[in-house]
Amino acid sequence: MLKLTAASVRIGAVATSKEDAIRQVGQVLVQAGNIQPAYIESMLAREKLANTFLGNGIAIPHGKPEDRDLIRETGIAVLQVPAGTPWNDGETAHLIVGIAARSDEHIDVLRRLTRVLGDAALVAKLRQTRDPADIVEALTGERPAPPAPPATDYEHAVPVTIQNPTGLHARPAAAFVETAKRFQSAIRVRYGETVADGKSLLSLLQLGVSAGATVTISAQGPDAAAALAALQALVASGMGEEPVEPETAHRPQLAYRDWTPQHVAATINGIGAAEGLAIGPIRHYRRAPLVITDNPSDRMSEAAALENALAAARSELELVAGEVSRRLGSSRAAIFRAHAELLADPALVRETVSRIFDGHSAAWAWQQTIAARVAQLEKLDDPVLAGRAVDLSDVGQRVLRHLLGLGEMPFISLAEPALLVADDLTPSDTATLDPDSVLGLCTALGGPTSHTAIIARSLGLPAIVAAGEAVLDIEDGTPAILDGFHGQLYLRPSAADVETARALRAGLDQAQAVAFATRHQPAITRDGVQIEVAANVNRVADAARAIENGADGVGLMRTEFLFIERESAPDEEEQYEAYRTMVETMAGRPLIIRTLDIGGDKEVPYLNIPREDNSFLGIRGLRLCLRRPDLFEPQLRAIYRAARHGPLKIMFPMVATLEEVQQAKAIAERIRAELNAPPVEIGIMVEVPSAAMLADVLAAEVDFFSIGTNDLTQYVLAMDRLHPELARQADSLHPAVLRTIARTVEGAASAGRWVGVCGGIASDPLGAAILVGLGVHELSVSIPSVATIKAHLRGLSVADLRELARRALACRSAAEVRAL
Repeated sequence: MLKLTAASVRIGAVATSKEDAIRQVGQVLVQAGNIQPAYIESMLAREKLANTFLGNGIAIPHGKPEDRDLIRETGIAVLQVPAGTPWNDGETAHLIVGIAARSDEHIDVLRRLTRVLGDAALVAKLRQTRDPADIVEALTGERPAPPAPPATDYEHAVPVTIQNPTGLHARPAAAFVETAKRFQSAIRVRYGETVADGKSLLSLLQLGVSAGATVTISAQGPDAAAALAALQALVASGMGEEPVEPETAHRPQLAYRDWTPQHVAATINGIGAAEGLAIGPIRHYRRAPLVITDNPSDRMSEAAALENALAAARSELELVAGEVSRRLGSSRAAIFRAHAELLADPALVRETVSRIFDGHSAAWAWQQTIAARVAQLEKLDDPVLAGRAVDLSDVGQRVLRHLLGLGEMPFISLAEPALLVADDLTPSDTATLDPDSVLGLCTALGGPTSHTAIIARSLGLPAIVAAGEAVLDIEDGTPAILDGFHGQLYLRPSAADVETARALRAGLDQAQAVAFATRHQPAITRDGVQIEVAANVNRVADAARAIENGADGVGLMRTEFLFIERESAPDEEEQYEAYRTMVETMAGRPLIIRTLDIGGDKEVPYLNIPREDNSFLGIRGLRLCLRRPDLFEPQLRAIYRAARHGPLKIMFPMVATLEEVQQAKAIAERIRAELNAPPVEIGIMVEVPSAAMLADVLAAEVDFFSIGTNDLTQYVLAMDRLHPELARQADSLHPAVLRTIARTVEGAASAGRWVGVCGGIASDPLGAAILVGLGVHELSVSIPSVATIKAHLRGLSVADLRELARRALACRSAAEVRAL
């Protein structure tokens, strides 16, 4: 029988017309995940062909049969309009029951509707009820249970902000659970109104916590305070994940950027998940499905079989994690340690055992439990977290093989080197690949943030994901070129194309090797101009890594890490120790420390910053610091004290007006004089259009500019760079953004000031080239991109780059710029 929940019943609606009512009930179906928005138009079109008014104030709008492919999941929704809405001549609808059905699952509801129609008293009640449960009961025969009261935090609680770039996904969540289990106390994690067991990995994953979200950790028991302290420190440290730069590292590829084969039989487009170029024949990998039959023996035997299978799978995962750690590093091995933690999840085991004691076999019970949890994960809004359903499915398959007596997971082996094509690959599949025989990967499904993609990048295997089902129809042995940079698979290329691709690949490999070998050499262009290539760092520990990767200095040290993941602001002494350590690590190299850049867009509970409707236009960055001397002045004192130990510069973020700069400088100078500290250069970030327009005015007040192209882009284009539908259009190489940068450079030059760029386009070879051509003196890039950008600039001349920049400024779109 079709399920109807109170969440799909809208009480007390007002609809001005039949179309309005259908659109409203259709929107409920959209929000419930039942239909695609286009199905609403099908419902309206169906209404023109047939009257869906049943009588007695009830209508049942639904779509045309040929549009059933727009239905994601069969479902119904109810719109109650107490005052009624006109339907057809002489008809007034009070209950609009929207139906989205792939087959006949809704028939039972229709049968009940006919009975409701004949009960005038019941219809009158349903028209006016304020309780959705009354309508659910009338249409399904079952009254929904009242919602459970929201779970509350335990007595001891702390808020923390999840800073991991992909949120609380499997690896950091596994580290959290491992730490929580060391304590006797019960642990809860609350995200909004949803609460998870802090000692259950699956429970944490189902919260769907994404990067930047604030959760509350609470504990109850004899060691509650110690547990919270340990977990708070763990979250602040990144939960065991290696530092990941917000931008992607770029391999040298300028000569390759515009190349495409000239003569191919077909081109299949997907998403580039791992950079590189591979040439070879296609070989399909099709894993045989596991056939599960529910033939149970006695319950105790089935429970013992489950326990044995779980133990065997855990032993396997320990071996896999050890091997992956040896080959690819501890961060990749953490994927499989998270898999092992999933097997220990008490909820999974409990639910499976419950099914066994209901009379089912262990294999059937385990499969059903895993399938239900996978479906829950797939519905999460965050695509990265939803993608972790593959990890759970991978774990489930590993246990099922033991329950069925099939033994360990099979290795993927190829008789000869080839491009591997599959519907999807699990992390276990990918981790066992032999790069000598698997030249590259192409999957019909998957995403670039999946663990499979992460492992492919670690193995150095070019990979394409989400290429669609067309790849599954390619004949085995078909020669192809796999382009992991652009996400394209070229079938049956000509001999000339193959030779060109091989030459390009050899050139890319050689260029990458040369870039890394020469990473400590300065970036001096062919005509003798030196460009400083610095690094963006998030924490003190990143500085040494930046130097090892060839950075000339730190062009942006973000200080927010000192203020998040805690219950109170860091005091002056703590900040001084952090800045002093950074100065000493840099050993005389340039260091730019950005003062606190935080606001309503970042949740720091102890700051009591009001949540704003548009936080990017609210109290943030320097605006916040000027309003909060209790934050600003201790930070400035700590920075000036650290300046006694080596050179550093101060940079103010989110400057919009001259008055802000003058006020901040006055405060800084007062504090410097109080400490008798050495003078330091003071600069500002140019991130908003007003600062760019006032560049000549502001240049007279400061020593340097650093352009934050990520924020500047979203302000110039009025596009949220984090918006899922607009992110691709928010391109920092848009001519409007480039012209704003050009104006900033001109304004700085009028006062003899230098300009750096610390935004994402500085890490891109084309972006770096255009920026230098515009007159930028310093590029602060992601740590993995330092060597590539330095090597790239050494092969260019500033004279040529000025011409490139001139042409870029004349372009009409970002696409035209990228085509230069």
